Order: sequence, then C-alpha cells, then structure tokens
Amino acid sequence: VGMIPMAALVAVMIMVSIGTFNWQSVWDLKTNPKSSSLVMVVTVLVVVFTHNLAYGVFVGVLMSALFFANKVGQLLAVQSELSADGSVRCYRVTGQVFFTSAETFVAAFDFKEPLRAVQIDLTHAHFWDITAVSSLDKVILKFRKAGVEAEVIGLNHASATLVDKFAIHNKPEAIEELMH
Repeated sequence: VGMIPMAALVAVMIMVSIGTFNWQSVWDLKTNPKSSSLVMVVTVLVVVFTHNLAYGVFVGVLMSALFFANKVGQLLAVQSELSADGSVRCYRVTGQVFFTSAETFVAAFDFKEPLRAVQIDLTHAHFWDITAVSSLDKVILKFRKAGVEAEVIGLNHASATLVDKFAIHNKPEAIEELMH
C-alpha cells in the first residue's frame, strides 16, 4: 500500500464514497420530518468542518435526544373533574413529566378556584427527574398557600422513590426552612 501514490488512493476513496452514498437521502430531506433532516444535515456539516466523525456522531445523537425529549414532553395531558358538591377537584395526569413538560404540568392547574381539597391522580404518569419533582412541589405548595388541601395518589414505585428523595412538599422541616 505504501507504494501506491496518494492521488490514486484519494481517487479510489472518492469513487467508493460516490458509489456507497445513498443519493435518495438528499431528496428525502424534503419529505422527512424537519427534525430528522436537521439532524442529518448538522451531523454532515460537523463531520466536514471538524474532520472528525466522532464529533459528528456526538452532535447527531445529542440533537436526536433533545428532539425526542421535546416530542415526548408534549404528550402530557391533565384532565380535571369537580366533585358533585363543588368542593373537591380531582386532576388526572397522563404521560411523562420531566424537564421539557414540567411547565406544562404546572400550568394545567387552577390555583384560584375556591376549593376545599385537590386530589392529584398520578396513576398514569411517570416522574423522570428532579425538575418534575420540583414542579409537583410547586403545585402542592401553591395549593396549600391558597388554603387548599392537596393529596397525591397513584405514584408508581420509581416516581415515588424520586419524590421521597427530592420533594419538599412532604417534609414539614424542609417547608419551614424554605419559608425562612
């Protein structure tokens, strides 16, 4: 191989890349989802400008993860039902609660409604990170500040472990420390 001129090796590599490149993928950029096309183009640009395939793969994986997190975060739904006497509202949360959906979670609650109690049913929800736990704290503490009794039901085991470890709404000493 050492005897072969570099120009000949470059020509062979160019022909191999042209032959193995999927030219249809360029036309598919128009029909693919915008996030997939953006990941593909940015990955190629990073590889070309850095001359490092590892950087391109890293950026592509990172972008794909962020797009996926954003997409899953939009699948959160909160439905509510008022009791017959109008004093208790039950909020049913469905979906994944984590850093991309935490604001949506908090915004789904009405803190100004005059109620005696609120029940937050998390049977069909999963809390993934401390941002989600913090949003649950925020909701419960806002209800308590308004004089509304708040109860959380239906936490799955993994979510309950996170809440027990990081939440402050269920630790009176932490709430007192927060208020001072």
